[in-house]
Amino acid sequence: MKNCMLDIRRLPVSVFSGAYDSKSHVQGIATDGKYMYFSFTTFLLKTDMSGKAVGSVNGITGHLGCIAYRNGFIYGSLEYKSDIIGAQILERLGTNSSFHDTFFVIRFDTGKITKMNIDAGSDGVASAVALSDVYDDYSYKNHRYGCSGIDGITVCSYTAPEESVFVAYGIYGDISRDDNDNQIILRFSADKLDDALLPFCLDQPEKINHITADEKIFVYTGNTEYGIQNLEYDPYTNKLIAAVYPGKKPQFENHRLFLIDLETEHLKTANQRRYGIDSVRGFDFPPGATGIIALGGGYYYFSDDGSDSGKYYTYVKMYRYVKDGFLTV
Repeated sequence: MKNCMLDIRRLPVSVFSGAYDSKSHVQGIATDGKYMYFSFTTFLLKTDMSGKAVGSVNGITGHLGCIAYRNGFIYGSLEYKSDIIGAQILERLGTNSSFHDTFFVIRFDTGKITKMNIDAGSDGVASAVALSDVYDDYSYKNHRYGCSGIDGITVCSYTAPEESVFVAYGIYGDISRDDNDNQIILRFSADKLDDALLPFCLDQPEKINHITADEKIFVYTGNTEYGIQNLEYDPYTNKLIAAVYPGKKPQFENHRLFLIDLETEHLKTANQRRYGIDSVRGFDFPPGATGIIALGGGYYYFSDDGSDSGKYYTYVKMYRYVKDGFLTV
């Protein structure tokens, strides 16, 4: 990948985000080795590696989920929905805003996050592109494939020399249907996606471009609660790490974490790939649903979030990969 290589010896074994009256828990984490970035659902926080706040981006009235770092930018999944999740966000923010169901990749310029409370829509710090595939599946009768929106996002170099941005669907955990037992991941050429980005302007949706995925990837894991919460490409194992809330269908093992091997045999048709159970290894590993960073060399940061008296926070802790899972450093 084009990102700088991180020196594990210079990184702290833990970083505390600080506690914030964010109305919701941490959704994702990312780092460039000098700064940490935290998605708190409706705002993006930037800290130094000791956890001291450096800047933040506010004015996000949708659901900012998983985030990933690439070449001086933070990429995030962002959804605006008129369902119960969207309504709860607006209620917590105390706003009467309304919006159409739209699903974005949003990109933040980290060099412009130099102070607290920067407005995402007016300071030129953010740009976005809408994802047509997600809207089509979400709005289809009974939510095709159980699509509830998006959450996990990562930048992946396994398609070298072309980098890709992967975006994972949220999947409803409805145990009465069987078309929602795959994780669905969209692949976009990173350069193609970048070219489609326009300044973030939710009040003028006609100024937002729409993009269609280069590929739709189906991974058979069994059903989960709301699909992949956090997605991370790991160059050490050359696999995707997917953290989920476990499902409730008794015929599945209902793991919390999956390693997805995209190099195994798979069924491929035009613009689609399907991976069976042999492509997936599951772990009962609690951390990860609120943030994963692959640091290189078999080391990782996982988010261990919490709340106290209405304030939300996370401890980012370093782990290393072993045969049977992940151990704290």
